[in-house]
Amino acid sequence: MENENITLSDMDIQWHPAFCAAAELEFKENKTELDFQREYNLSKKPLQIDLLVVEKLDDINVENEIGRIFRKYNVIEYKSPKDGLTIDDFFKTFAYAELYKSQGKTVDQIPINKLTVSVVRERKPEELFRSLAKYGFTVEKKFEGIYYVYGLHLPAQIVVTKELNSKKHRSLKVLSENALEEDARAFIEDARKLTDQGDLINVDAILQVSVSANYDLYNELKRRYPEMCEAMKTLMRDEMMEAQREGKKKGILETLFGLVKDGILSVSDAAKRADMNVADFEKAYKTFLL
Repeated sequence: MENENITLSDMDIQWHPAFCAAAELEFKENKTELDFQREYNLSKKPLQIDLLVVEKLDDINVENEIGRIFRKYNVIEYKSPKDGLTIDDFFKTFAYAELYKSQGKTVDQIPINKLTVSVVRERKPEELFRSLAKYGFTVEKKFEGIYYVYGLHLPAQIVVTKELNSKKHRSLKVLSENALEEDARAFIEDARKLTDQGDLINVDAILQVSVSANYDLYNELKRRYPEMCEAMKTLMRDEMMEAQREGKKKGILETLFGLVKDGILSVSDAAKRADMNVADFEKAYKTFLL
């Protein structure tokens, strides 16, 4: 069945807020010149841009490679590690950009030549690239992990975080279910040097997700490098870490209870995934059904 491959690591990790935090860190050299608007509402019903970056002034020289394509208004769509990226998904982001263009308070307040589209994903979307080529569009690797798409009516890029230069894009490199030790260590070491409160809040949001997705890696880092443990305690508030662990455990159990109720998993399989004995799981499941 479709849900049989669900694992505990798939559940309750809020990737999108962490991506927005990582994006703000990526552009911290220009943060006074950029306006970051998370989950920008395009209508009264749930229809949102993951991240809208607006240049506050004209002719800003954005330092980060991801921002070299930027114009005044920049629509960014983030795909978490388990999300697909088809040609329909890609053009949906264009639809968001065009709908945003239509929402100016006056006619043509948001000029079409001031818009860009970016899609960010961990893995290279090979099928999407083939689909774009089939329709006559050209994909060109501009920087490590950054691909420009030519032939469209808006400047567009696809950012493949797995291929990004680790030294230049620490915050995006650790937003992975398979983060590398060198990236995690470097991110923490760089984060320890930050003093701006907004930057530190973003670091905390990124670490909450990265630790959840790579629990064994960070435990090993804390075991082997005591200074890493102290740094993480400083960067992540202990009570938030505990709340995250409890919230994650509760969310996992509720998801497993739902799968058992729907007949997708057996009680024994669900108990095994929850790392519980069958009797304790059954007791908790009966309470859930009340």
